[in-house]
Amino acid sequence: MDESAMRQILEFQRDEATGHDVYNRLARASRDEANARILRQMAAAERQHYHFWRNLSGSDVAPAQLKALGWYLLARLLGLTFALKLAERDERAGAEAYARFENVVPGAARLGAEEDAHERTLLGMIEEERLAYVGSIVLGLNDALVELTGTLAGLTFALQVGSLVAVSGIITGIAAAFSMAASDYLSSRAEGSDRASKSALYTGVAYLATVLLLVLPYLVLPQEGSWIFVSLGITLAIAVAIIFSFSFYLSVAKDLPFASRFLEMLGISLGVATFSFLVGLVVRQLFGIDV
Repeated sequence: MDESAMRQILEFQRDEATGHDVYNRLARASRDEANARILRQMAAAERQHYHFWRNLSGSDVAPAQLKALGWYLLARLLGLTFALKLAERDERAGAEAYARFENVVPGAARLGAEEDAHERTLLGMIEEERLAYVGSIVLGLNDALVELTGTLAGLTFALQVGSLVAVSGIITGIAAAFSMAASDYLSSRAEGSDRASKSALYTGVAYLATVLLLVLPYLVLPQEGSWIFVSLGITLAIAVAIIFSFSFYLSVAKDLPFASRFLEMLGISLGVATFSFLVGLVVRQLFGIDV
């Protein structure tokens, strides 16, 4: 076997060792025994594949520690399902690389296909609380984006004083967050759900977090002259970033199309904001507001 092929085998071996390390770390950190058991199965499969390549290389390879730590932290911060499904995209690329290596090592393609199919099956068995309440998070996030971008846009043109826009936005946002959480609770209770309290909590927290991010530019930037419109521009940029991030998160964690969901949320939020610009301008002229 030539030197290039051996380097590739050692790279495959390191990837399997890294996967084994990540799954074992996550299994130890998991509070859900069912999820921990699935993660241990995934780690065992990675270990078997590691030994397949070790039998060819004849030497041991350490996992890529920084990569393993990165995947572990991502799973802890953004959720097990999101991190593992994002990692699964790397695994698919790995399976394709194994298939291309079939002419060098017979059985490599089958190994890659089995690994991909096995991990897909196990990933489908993992249960995670935050995904069970994703509908509530979407409700709070969407409502805050649509209502607050519109409200802040209208207030910016009507008042043109940053502190007043910020205070008005915060008061409106907090009131709307509690209202939305209460409505979600009552709706869930009416449907006989035993998770009404948690559902309302996720809705309210998602709403409040979005409100704080959207109002932030009005609190930290100077508000004299045209600065208030800079704040509005940054607020809209934050709204786009939130929509992009959450759409990407959902597309990975729930296997949903990214582009259509992103464009739909973006169109609704910016459409309402544009309409509110016009309303704020009309109100300012109609009532002669000059703050």
